[in-house]
Amino acid sequence: MLPEPYRLHRRIDFSRTVRQGRRIGRRDLVVHVLLHDDQVGGPTPDIRVGGPHFGLIVSKAVGPAVTRHRVARRLRHICATLTAELPAGADIVIRALPGAADAPSDELLRQLRSGLRKLGTLPVGSES
Repeated sequence: MLPEPYRLHRRIDFSRTVRQGRRIGRRDLVVHVLLHDDQVGGPTPDIRVGGPHFGLIVSKAVGPAVTRHRVARRLRHICATLTAELPAGADIVIRALPGAADAPSDELLRQLRSGLRKLGTLPVGSES
């Protein structure tokens, strides 16, 4: 489970990450990353507690409510395993695509790691 200090809650944080951050698409996920060092001329962020913050977007296109909640639980678990490897000033929004409902968890982890590496957020040598 992803502890509370690592979650994005406010709509403005989601919007800022999706609009101002960098994005990369994978087969079952779209990963948006905003490093707070990247903000230029924007409002200064609130005081941050904890490490990186994660937000999830799992729309109705993924499936019915039971499926969406299962995908969200799996993604939260995956995010919890990555918190120590990511910079503390990172906001990460993960948008699940319809294929995420059928993808195994290890495949979702592989796709997320690949996306974070391509965006330069996760060190290249980190493997699990």
